[in-house]
Amino acid sequence: MKLFVGIDVSSTDLETVMMSSENNEVVFQGNFINDINGASDIKRTVLKLVTTNHFDQIIIGMEATSIYSFHPSFFFKNDDDLNQYNTETVVINPKETKRYHDIFEENKNDKLDAFYIADYLRIGRYTVGIVKQENYLALQRLTRSRYELVKSSVRAKQHFIENLYYKVNKLVTTDKPKTNVFGSTMMDMLTEDLSTDDLANLSIEDLTDYLSKKGHGRFSDPKALASAIQKAVRGSYRLGKVMADSVDTVLSVYATEIKTFKKMIAELDHAIADLVQTIPEERILQSIPGIGPVYAAGILAEIGQINRFDDETKLASYAGLSWRQKQSGNYNSSTTPLIRSGDNYLRYYLVEAANHVKLQDDVFKDYYNRKYHEVSNTPHKRALVLTARKLIRVIFFLLQNHQIYEERR
Repeated sequence: MKLFVGIDVSSTDLETVMMSSENNEVVFQGNFINDINGASDIKRTVLKLVTTNHFDQIIIGMEATSIYSFHPSFFFKNDDDLNQYNTETVVINPKETKRYHDIFEENKNDKLDAFYIADYLRIGRYTVGIVKQENYLALQRLTRSRYELVKSSVRAKQHFIENLYYKVNKLVTTDKPKTNVFGSTMMDMLTEDLSTDDLANLSIEDLTDYLSKKGHGRFSDPKALASAIQKAVRGSYRLGKVMADSVDTVLSVYATEIKTFKKMIAELDHAIADLVQTIPEERILQSIPGIGPVYAAGILAEIGQINRFDDETKLASYAGLSWRQKQSGNYNSSTTPLIRSGDNYLRYYLVEAANHVKLQDDVFKDYYNRKYHEVSNTPHKRALVLTARKLIRVIFFLLQNHQIYEERR
């Protein structure tokens, strides 16, 4: 006989319904504070029911509710007293419980939500338990924060480019030089050291000398770069002083932000590289060409223990790297959109890893090229996502069998 414990989590409360597998009877219903005391009260209630009703398994479930479900799920998962009674703790995708809830009930409140979470556990449709070990969760804090910083950095760069177009439109369009405008030298030149007129009026020799000194000799052909920059500047529209000053201020702000993000990401990368060494599977993932400590950490932090997944299709679905089928009768659509659910962090690190793996491994390179040439619409995006899906199969096999990746000879 099983005891199903459904918990509807909010920032302040843990609305709880406990249901027996015998006759699907609700054996307890109550509200607790979302803190260590409330969770302990739930635990005591569960243990009391177990001793009086002789349940042989306890399944505790709650929806993934922002940050609010982290502490109670971790508390129940790692409690020694509960684990003596074959206890399983799961965190469920809210979309799944909502679909189940909507079949039976149009009304919505916390008590009903807790009931349908318990009932959803009863039918056994949940598949993935939570990550247990603390070092995986600690790594997850770092890799998820890095993801957010990378996204913020990308947005800052997009705004920088947008405003740079106002200042020197040709520099970001047809006459843009073959160098990164987000490099330290280029950003200083565009935001601090030289005005647009300065760039237009400097001799090629002086601009070349400026680039060589500021770049510490890192530009392979500073003279060609100076010519390209000056050509772009001279071909661009001119702004009035008021507008130019406004744009320069905005560019300076975004330049500072981009440099700050770069420094913060580097700090996280260092911390990630140190912590991921405590994860046993780190060596397995880094045996795949193109996967370094950061991408290995990002993937492992989300996967946790591979035995959480029955097969590689479950892992792919968890990452949101699976496609909706459109079929009816004799009709089978050739367009199958990617599902818009799953673990965004895991999907990001898998796709980024695949982008590097395809450059260093012939098997993945051939697969990517084949998929790239199959379609004309967004070929890179499609091929890269499919390559990431292939990477999932490899990762699942290696982790499940504790094997190191061997390149094709």
